[in-house]
Amino acid sequence: MIRKFIVSILFLLATTFSIAQGHKEKQEKIKALKVAYITEQLELTADEAQKFWPIYNDYQEKQFDLRHEKMRSILNKLEIGTIEKLSEKEASSLLDQMENIEENLFLLQKKFTKDLQGIVSDKKIMKLKKAEGDFNRHLLKQMREKRKA
Repeated sequence: MIRKFIVSILFLLATTFSIAQGHKEKQEKIKALKVAYITEQLELTADEAQKFWPIYNDYQEKQFDLRHEKMRSILNKLEIGTIEKLSEKEASSLLDQMENIEENLFLLQKKFTKDLQGIVSDKKIMKLKKAEGDFNRHLLKQMREKRKA
């Protein structure tokens, strides 16, 4: 009985690790495709790319933290049906937290743009904004097509 339990636990752990590893590999593949796409769209020189990518990666990390980790902690409190249970004071506090995160995202975007202005032209910064949007739309389109298939 204990042996079956241990084998079951080991199987569950191996499966979980395998799924997590597969997810991580997909994220890395998407990141590599995005880097290649943006580099091509912006026509970055070697010197520009060397300065651009550390700033871009730092920006992406901070943006992810704000959007996913901090905002998710707030949104988890707002599961279906829980909004009605909030007091006005609690709702006001959550709104303030959400607005602070949105403001921090805006300030982060402004800093990122300013940091890039010393490295690439404003025209390339505009191309970056378009390239990110185009890449994300293309990725979503592929994901939708995969689900249909």
